[in-house]
Amino acid sequence: MEAVTGYASYALPIATAVVSVWLLVTVVRYVRADKGTRVSIRQAVRVRWGWVRLARMAGLTVTDKTPGLLAQITAQKDGAAPAPRVLTPKIKVKPDQYGVIVRARTLPQVGLEEYQKSARFLADAWRCTRVSVLPDGPGRVAIRGVRSDPLTTPTVHRPTGHPPTDLTRWELGVDECAARVCVSLANVPGVTVAGVPGAGKTSGVNKFVCDFAPSAAVQFAGADGKVSRASEGDYTDLVKRMFAFCGDDLDEANALFKRLVELRKRRSAAIRDVLGVKNMWHVGPSPEWPLTVLIIDEAHTFFREYKGSDAVTKRLAALTAENARLVEDLVKKGRSVGILVILISQKTTGDAIPTFIRDVCPIGLSFAQKTAEAAVAALGEDIRNWPDASPVTLQDPAYVGVAVMAMQGRPGYTRIRTPYVSDADAARVADATSHLTADPDLCLDALFRSTGRMATPAPSLVK
Repeated sequence: MEAVTGYASYALPIATAVVSVWLLVTVVRYVRADKGTRVSIRQAVRVRWGWVRLARMAGLTVTDKTPGLLAQITAQKDGAAPAPRVLTPKIKVKPDQYGVIVRARTLPQVGLEEYQKSARFLADAWRCTRVSVLPDGPGRVAIRGVRSDPLTTPTVHRPTGHPPTDLTRWELGVDECAARVCVSLANVPGVTVAGVPGAGKTSGVNKFVCDFAPSAAVQFAGADGKVSRASEGDYTDLVKRMFAFCGDDLDEANALFKRLVELRKRRSAAIRDVLGVKNMWHVGPSPEWPLTVLIIDEAHTFFREYKGSDAVTKRLAALTAENARLVEDLVKKGRSVGILVILISQKTTGDAIPTFIRDVCPIGLSFAQKTAEAAVAALGEDIRNWPDASPVTLQDPAYVGVAVMAMQGRPGYTRIRTPYVSDADAARVADATSHLTADPDLCLDALFRSTGRMATPAPSLVK
């Protein structure tokens, strides 16, 4: 007993020290946080303290009539039966800039469906704009409560200049619940991006280029249909990181597309001998076999159908028809050899991007649109069944930079706030990574030389 009494004298100072350290860490974290996160920290405290009462009012508790082990041991034979226990799910709360993330346990008769039904009550109690509930593993749910709408909160992305750790992961931005949205580029042959002028299409593609430019395992080519020279358009700063670029000249675009089709053919003929696989994504991109990304902005310029009987019109019609055939080749056959085509246009209707190209691209994004027909062309007929997510509702200036897409594993469509990348940051990244620019044809020639294999010669086309 004396030993126990001696240890007890140390308990209070130790407990006081632990509580003091915890309070100090909490205060430092609160002071260092931004204004929005501070509000969320206070919100998280209210959520924790009021959870037991709120759970009972929202019907998220369950009554257990079976007495616990201690009650069974202490119960008297002729005494009254132990009172039923009211079980409340345990939660963990994490604040961030937009609100709180609550991870909760499930109970018998209180599962995912019950949490989703109570979402609107939780939103009112927590003073949130919206609350979403998603599964978080067996026996757990993640409740996302956002206080301010992430879709109307502009964000800025400052590229780090460091190579991405995963070349198959494209980070688009955050959804309406402030959760990060990423898509996989592995085995993706094409991406379509649609939206009215000034809606955020080019900025979204600029972020893509800036994020992947620091990797020598990714090479870019561009065709901008709204300018004659790179210095006139949106890719003035990024052209340094492109091994090839052309403007709205149909002959130059045709030559570029032919060049990439020849690259596709050479890669298809050599992939098994050089990489030992029939699909590049089984081993991933490398500096010797880089992921080759072709960005076609204002794509309708290169696929437009010219009608007329004069010689000039016939020649232009033949060029655009061949352009469509060449890009179709890249989209339909370039996936396994590491060629990705990104097609950007205001409307992705069949007259802007031929349907035999557009419908093969598995990823489609649409920024603001003026008509339901344009939204259907960009996202598919099913968007009519989700009017709240339609890009037609994004015409307000507050939604500049917000896109809609169908996400794998999620029902319906997801609205995404894409961050803005400044021209200065784009120029900084392009300057710092310009030395990584390499012609994929020359990379393939060097790879053949290192393996001692014969190769078909690369076409001699000037950048």
